[in-house]
Amino acid sequence: MAEKLITPEFRGAFVQIFRAKAQKQADGTMGKAKFSVKAAFPPNTDLSAMKKEAEAAAMEKWAGKPPKTLRSPFRLNEELDNPTPGIGDDWIIMTFSANEDRRPGLVDANLNDIIDETEAYSGAWYRAQVRCYAYDQAGNKGVSFGLENLQKLKDDEPLGTGARTPASKAFEAVGGGAPAKSASSLFD
Repeated sequence: MAEKLITPEFRGAFVQIFRAKAQKQADGTMGKAKFSVKAAFPPNTDLSAMKKEAEAAAMEKWAGKPPKTLRSPFRLNEELDNPTPGIGDDWIIMTFSANEDRRPGLVDANLNDIIDETEAYSGAWYRAQVRCYAYDQAGNKGVSFGLENLQKLKDDEPLGTGARTPASKAFEAVGGGAPAKSASSLFD
């Protein structure tokens, strides 16, 4: 049985923690719906415990002889077909997921449950409880990490080109209910 690990801090991207979402597969079909988060680890993050667990899972699955075409869960952003926007090319990107019937828990830095969906967004900092496993499906062989739980550590700027600005940052404070400006003469 794989050991459950707590990851180092990472910036979350494509956070799907409240509703499972199906992804389009390479053949154009839709895969199974999953909860997921892309974890973006800054350069020089110590991932040695995760790498050790990944190696152990591969050695166990293939009886000490992992395939040469083994897919690594540790990939540089620049190596991805669709790099994560707003993240440097040298950041390590990993995807953690859970099946639709195993929704991960989500807590804040003080271990309070997060129930407001807007609190879990791309760009915030998290850490995750994950479980490593090796897979051999449809000719794809590799190692991945299943998502057990997620802890939001702190807020940061939203990631992505289509990220919506929070309402609190879109407007300036208005004191005393300033009167609305009158319309132009065109609409009088």
